[in-house]
Amino acid sequence: MEKDMDNDMQISAREIEKLIEGGIAFTKNRVLKFEECEQMEKVKGCIALRDIIGNPPYFAFFYPTKKQRLRIVFDDKNAFHRLYMHIKDSGYQSLDIEPTHDADCNWRQQKEIERNKKNQRGKTFMKSLLKYIKDYKKESILAPLFKMLEASFELMVPLVMAAIIDNGIAGSHTPYILKMGAVLVLLAAVGLASSVTAQYFSAKAAVGFATKLRSALFSHIQGLSYTELDTIGTSTLITRMTSDVNQIQNGVNLTLRLLLRSPFIVFGAMVMAFTVDVQAALIFVVTIPLLAVVVFGIMLVSMPLYKKVQAALDKILGRTRENLAGARVIRAFCNEESETADFEQENELLLNTQVFVGKISAAMNPVTYIIINIALVVLLWTGAVRVDNGIITQGEVVALVNYMSQILVELVKMANLIIQLTKALACAKRVEGIFEITSSMKSGTLDKNDIEAMNEGEENPAFFFDHVSLTYSGGGEESLTDIDFVVNKGETVGIIGGTGSGKTSVVNLIPRFYDATKGQVIVDGVKVRDYKLSALREKIGVVPQKAVLFKGTIRENLLWGNEHASEQDIEDALRISQAKEFVDTKEGRLDFMIAQGGKNLSGGQKQRLTIARAIVRKPDILILDDSASALDFATDAKLRAAVKDMGNDMTVIIVSQRAASIMFADKIVVMDDGAVAGIGTHEQLLADNRIYQEIYYSQFPDKKANAANEQARR
Repeated sequence: MEKDMDNDMQISAREIEKLIEGGIAFTKNRVLKFEECEQMEKVKGCIALRDIIGNPPYFAFFYPTKKQRLRIVFDDKNAFHRLYMHIKDSGYQSLDIEPTHDADCNWRQQKEIERNKKNQRGKTFMKSLLKYIKDYKKESILAPLFKMLEASFELMVPLVMAAIIDNGIAGSHTPYILKMGAVLVLLAAVGLASSVTAQYFSAKAAVGFATKLRSALFSHIQGLSYTELDTIGTSTLITRMTSDVNQIQNGVNLTLRLLLRSPFIVFGAMVMAFTVDVQAALIFVVTIPLLAVVVFGIMLVSMPLYKKVQAALDKILGRTRENLAGARVIRAFCNEESETADFEQENELLLNTQVFVGKISAAMNPVTYIIINIALVVLLWTGAVRVDNGIITQGEVVALVNYMSQILVELVKMANLIIQLTKALACAKRVEGIFEITSSMKSGTLDKNDIEAMNEGEENPAFFFDHVSLTYSGGGEESLTDIDFVVNKGETVGIIGGTGSGKTSVVNLIPRFYDATKGQVIVDGVKVRDYKLSALREKIGVVPQKAVLFKGTIRENLLWGNEHASEQDIEDALRISQAKEFVDTKEGRLDFMIAQGGKNLSGGQKQRLTIARAIVRKPDILILDDSASALDFATDAKLRAAVKDMGNDMTVIIVSQRAASIMFADKIVVMDDGAVAGIGTHEQLLADNRIYQEIYYSQFPDKKANAANEQARR
């Protein structure tokens, strides 16, 4: 904080960045220049901050005080309180924080700030949309051009028909009628060819755009940390990946086909009407605005309702996914009727909303037809008078009627197009909201070679926790509090505790699935935040609580641990994990096909394969997170013995609620309510740790009786 504040404002911005912890992330692309802030001369910078769930950014202005202290001023009082809660215990004592009601601050009006935010979001949104269609520029240009070519031929049809009536039929000139009939067929053929070509290019551009967007979205989701995935939810992400992207694809397709065609036909028909007869064409001048008011008025009323329909549909999709995933549980508890009733209630709400907006939209056709029919009556009456006076011909009246009908059709098409575009834009904004969520976990810079160079000649612990605390996003209270212990290389460590005591939270910090909110987790002498995520996780093999396998062969699933593993490595991993005995019984052994999610395997078989997958990696640290819950005691004992006899310096962490699984560990960590309640060997903890005694004797009641008798004899 003692740095010269008159230097580049980025220095100050980095100082601010250090203070931002927890659910608030610093976004460098939102840094504003001093001139844009339009503030007093003493202001040295203006930054914008946003929280990780994508709320609109708020502004913070900073400048040095006379005492070389940094003062931060927020335009939003709630934002000030949120940040203050994050930095009050950060150790920066030379910090003044104030909301904007400070008298000496002359900031922009809030309304102007909000407008700038909205404009910025709009620009960002358009850029992100165009980014995925840039490889289809040719198709995006050719599709509307061919559609306008089709529209041009369509505008010529009424004139040809007028010529047939006036010159062919009136004069009984059969060759002329046939010739002009052939012209109509030619116009239809060329129009059809243009339409098909336009459809081909628009479909190619729309499908290609959706493919790139879906791939980019999937890649972005893969880069999010556990914190963001927990906040967003898997059902939301699936909806964005599927229905929302499909809706956007349809919107792009319709836009390329109709966005230019419909206005071209409407105004082209009016222009062509003026070439036929100016007085009669004035009817078009009155009719088109009336039709536009009706069509777009109904559209403006229905657009917000369509957004509600889409939101209700998203809710139903989420519930459907939840019910299908938990079908066994629902049936086990005979809760089908209740779930069906809840689904029908939500479905009824969706139906009512759709019916309501459908009624409003349905009013478009009768109202437009009333207007167009009145216009046609007036047009026919005017045309009849002018034909009777010899000003225009009968064929020209027919042409004017055809132009009026074309306008009606295209305006209705235009309205439907805009409704579809509204749905597509709503979906696009939701997808863009996912892209705007950036991972709160930033990868470090140190790779494997850097770590080896730093640790050359040094003997560091495998890992240790330095007064670590953890608060989950939106969790409120701390899930872990002041975790502090050391684990040496080659040790087997057991972590035990009751349900919700924080066992899994502790081990999740080692591979940096989550970041500690206080303290440091240090692996092999280096803070986990300084590791490249790939380098850190290459050192660690994780067997999660829930066994997860992917569709493919057993071999393909095991190679997830190490794609370069040899056959011997795979066989050794199967033997150690106690999976070899059932793999040998499968048809094709390693080439046996596993169904999606491992549905054709039992729970114990899936767990053993996930353990084998982690062992294939030959990690420095092996984490077994309650991985023996589906194994019998005999298999569990064989597994522990095989892991211990691997004969390398692997550090093994066993998380379990079974005392039998961890009682032979070199060190046992007892967890209770997010804190370490004791550390020691089995004998030490059994002698003086009440929580460990309760766990152990609840599982071995006979041991409790023996211990009581022994104590009584003494």
